[in-house]
Amino acid sequence: MSSTSTRRELWRERIVDWWANAWRWVLMATGAVAAVYIVLDQGIQNGSMTATALAALVIGAALSGSQPLAIALMSMPGLLIVQRVGLGGGDLSVSDVALAAAFGTAVLLAKRPFSRPLRQLLWLNFFYQFTTLFTVIVNPYVANTVEWFHAWLLISGALIVGWALGAGGYARLALSLVVVSACVIAGLTIVQGVIEYAAGNFGPVYPTWPFPMHKNFVGTTLAFAAVVVYVNPDWVGWTKGWAWSAFWLLTAAVVISQSRQALIGLIAAVLIVVIRRKVTGRSRFVFLLIIPAVWLIVIMVIEQIESQERHNSVFQRLDWFREVFRYWREAPVFGHGLRYWYNDGSLPYQPPQAEMEVLASAGLFGLVGFIVMWIGVIVVLWRVDPRFGTLAVAVVCCRIVQAQFDLFWVAAGVSIPFVIAGICLGAMAREQRAGPDELADEHAPDATPERVPSG
Repeated sequence: MSSTSTRRELWRERIVDWWANAWRWVLMATGAVAAVYIVLDQGIQNGSMTATALAALVIGAALSGSQPLAIALMSMPGLLIVQRVGLGGGDLSVSDVALAAAFGTAVLLAKRPFSRPLRQLLWLNFFYQFTTLFTVIVNPYVANTVEWFHAWLLISGALIVGWALGAGGYARLALSLVVVSACVIAGLTIVQGVIEYAAGNFGPVYPTWPFPMHKNFVGTTLAFAAVVVYVNPDWVGWTKGWAWSAFWLLTAAVVISQSRQALIGLIAAVLIVVIRRKVTGRSRFVFLLIIPAVWLIVIMVIEQIESQERHNSVFQRLDWFREVFRYWREAPVFGHGLRYWYNDGSLPYQPPQAEMEVLASAGLFGLVGFIVMWIGVIVVLWRVDPRFGTLAVAVVCCRIVQAQFDLFWVAAGVSIPFVIAGICLGAMAREQRAGPDELADEHAPDATPERVPSG
């Protein structure tokens, strides 16, 4: 390497280090101030969970001096917290804040260059963002512009965060943090379900501690984690016993939540895994459980239809679809703007179906971009080495299937599967670039030279 190239590389490292340190101090100061503000503004009881999550980011920032990706790692459990931060009346969730903090770290410290599959996914998301830019221009209001950047962060930002962790050698730890956090939520859901069943209430379970959670958030989020442990890639290194125990715990919580779209998404993911690789033993048993799962969903829907209750979820959705379709016809090409339900009182709710939401928000232009993006994402991930691509394509397909029956653009529901996909791509790139010896010794505790004992 020439002296000029060496000097450029040194300058580049110094600039990255400077920005990384600056980002660390910004996060520490912002997180500390925000945590104090929330506790004082919302009270200790109501604001403690959000303040705790932000405090975890502060700890991650403090540790990042010795562990560069500590902020991104500490953000993984935060992705599963959808409680609103409530800063100045904003609509950000803890999940959004955690993802933004992790993204800032990943952009600075992620290994370069990005792999070809990751670049393809980023370009596909860029195409969607381009098609929705028209509705931002045609419908100028603050929530529209903010959501445009937010949507980009939920997909491209999440992919880059996952890539940084996977390529940096932290795939197992990052996925373990997500799965363990999901298992905690699953345990709380099951406990509350048992208490409600004992009281004679056999309806859906909405966990209330440590923060209120909707049944559909619980179901869809736990379904992502269930997909991860069901696939259990060999490069993660989990034991089969631990993975299967976590899978049954998560699946039981999904069933107890009675989130139909979560069950359907989980079934779709299992079918993809079956198609992508040979299934034997316990995996075949899980595959057979698809039959009673489908039967349960059908029975639940039939009961709601036969009840003729106009306000249950089936009839309510049919009414919503008709209202959204009529609303879209008022602005068919560019739509009414992203998050229009905050700006226009004539239809004050988010459409409970992915394509209808995009159609009403961004019009035909946005719908074309959305469909192209999703087809492209599935094609790209399907072509990836099955050792890494099976989990990635299964978890993102789980999400798009879920969104055919409920909301799509929600924080954790979009970011978590794309973070997982990014981890898979990063781990694959790391394995391709490094030899077996380097992979085994990169994070070994005895990597430093031995010291000669004194005396």
